[in-house]
Amino acid sequence: MKIHPTALLDPDAQIGADVEIGPFSVIGPQTVIGNNTVVQSHVVIEANVAIGTGNFIGHGAIIGAPPQDLSFSPERKTKVAIGNDNVIREYCTIHRGSPEGSATKIGDKNFLMAGAHVGHNCAIGNNVIIANNCLLAGNVRVDDGAFLGGGSTFHQHMHVGRLVMVQGSSAFGKDLPPFVVAAERNSVCGVNVVGLRRAGFSAQDRDELKAAFKLLYLSGLNISQALDKAAATEFGAAAREFFDFVANAKKRGICPYRSGVPGV
Repeated sequence: MKIHPTALLDPDAQIGADVEIGPFSVIGPQTVIGNNTVVQSHVVIEANVAIGTGNFIGHGAIIGAPPQDLSFSPERKTKVAIGNDNVIREYCTIHRGSPEGSATKIGDKNFLMAGAHVGHNCAIGNNVIIANNCLLAGNVRVDDGAFLGGGSTFHQHMHVGRLVMVQGSSAFGKDLPPFVVAAERNSVCGVNVVGLRRAGFSAQDRDELKAAFKLLYLSGLNISQALDKAAATEFGAAAREFFDFVANAKKRGICPYRSGVPGV
C-alpha cells in the first residue's frame, strides 16, 4: 500500500494490496477498497462503500454521500457497490441507495468522465461511458456498452438500453430502447450501426435491427400493433431483445422517433 500521510482512514476500512491513496483523501467506516486501486487526492469515500480491484478514482471524487432524496433518513443502512477496472475521473459524485438496505451499483470497466453524477439506486452495467457532466437522477438503469454524451441529463426511474448512443447536451425522461442513437429531448433518430459493428454484431443482426427499428418507428403502426407484428415475424436474438425492451418499458414509455436531428 502507498497511503499519503495526510489521508484519513477509518480503522474499520479494509484496504487491499497495492492500493494508493493520495493526499487529503478521507476513507470512511465499513469501506472496502480492492487490490491495485488508485485513489487520488481530496477524494471522499463515505461509509458502506465496496470498491473492487483495479479501479482508478480521480481527484475530488465523492462516493457514498447520502442521497438527494427528501424521504431519506440518515439512520438507514444503504450502500454503493462498484466492480472492477472502472475509471472514475475528477469530481464525480456517486450517492448511496435511499431505501433501507439498498445500493447504488456500478459494474466493471466503466468510464465516468469528470463531473458526472450518479444518483441513488442507479444501476450501471459494464463497459459504459458516461461523459463529462452527465446527470443521472435516482434509479436510472444503464445497460452494457451505452455511451452517454457530455452534459446529458436522465430523469429518475428511466432505463437506457444496451449499446445506446446518446448525443451530448440531450435530455431524457422516457426509456431508450437498446441499440439506438438518441438526441436532443426525448428523441430517437436511428440505429447505432457503428456501435453494433464495433461490438461484433453480424451483418445479419445489424440488418434485422434496422428492420426492427423501421417496424417500430416508421411503419405507421402504434407500439401495440408493431409488437404484435414483431411477434409473428422471425427475428434473431438482438431484434428480440429490442422488442422485449419496448414491451417492458416503464409507465412513461419509450422515446419517440424524430428525423433530421442536427449533428447525428
